[in-house]
Amino acid sequence: MNENKDYMIRAVAADAQIRAFAVTSRNLTEKARQAHNTSPIATAALGRAMSGALMMAEMLKGPHDLLTIQIDGDGPMQGLLVTADNHGHVKGYVKNPHVILPPNAQGHLNVGGAVGKGTLTVIRDMNLKDPYIGQIPLVTGEIAEDLTAYYAQSEQIPSAVGLGVLMNKENTVRRAGGFVVQLMPFADDEVIARLEKNIRGISSVTTILEEENTPEHLLDRVLEGFEPEVTSREDVSFFCNCSKERFERGLILLGKEELENIISDGKDIELKCQFCNSAYNFSTDEVKKLLPRTQVSAAGAETQTDSEHNDSEQTDSENS
Repeated sequence: MNENKDYMIRAVAADAQIRAFAVTSRNLTEKARQAHNTSPIATAALGRAMSGALMMAEMLKGPHDLLTIQIDGDGPMQGLLVTADNHGHVKGYVKNPHVILPPNAQGHLNVGGAVGKGTLTVIRDMNLKDPYIGQIPLVTGEIAEDLTAYYAQSEQIPSAVGLGVLMNKENTVRRAGGFVVQLMPFADDEVIARLEKNIRGISSVTTILEEENTPEHLLDRVLEGFEPEVTSREDVSFFCNCSKERFERGLILLGKEELENIISDGKDIELKCQFCNSAYNFSTDEVKKLLPRTQVSAAGAETQTDSEHNDSEQTDSENS
């Protein structure tokens, strides 16, 4: 395997008493860092959340299902939002990408301090009438512990989540990735005890990825003694499906009066996607051409999907 390639694996172990996921995400985390010009703490938080979202989205069944992790906190970072599908695509942003804090007591990036106290919300949009929404209070703000608590409290699934982002001295991403390990209801006590011992023996995700930067190696360490069997492998990437056409739909939804106000200003406008920071420029003439389409926007607005709305409305370490 190319150790520089981001990918995710799914595995089973202990006669299917354990299911597990692992991902390496250095390149996609670095791409997000570049897109948002994030500080090291913000990069670590976003990278951890994106790794977690990718593995959680892999558990979705439908080809158009989406999973969103939203963290809202009272710390200087304020929170973040990431969205992933089960095709290996993820995107996200941090509300305050430039936050800087001293290291925590362990000498690592203080993600928990940057996030503060607040809530973790997981939204699973499975193309039903309403999405499934689960929410818990943040446990530490370090993200991995919070996702572990989410599975225990909201879905009653015994799980262990480990996530990590390691930065280079020049503040580029050196390593990033994580794992999710879950016990099946029929897991016996011996398996549970051995797995708990393995988890306690892990110092950090990125320490393991420094040894060998592959998801297989990560799971071999987490599931030592269980001989995990990899059942699937998938490339993963930072991918945003925004486009000028999507932003056109967002402008149309503003309505005729608002578009006429934009036109009367006589200035070109620039709209930015919060997920990837791509900018889209609209001249006054382009906005004028959208006016006739506002007549039908009210009738068609309810057919717009959540993902389209999220894209069009935007205008403006260690942990194991």
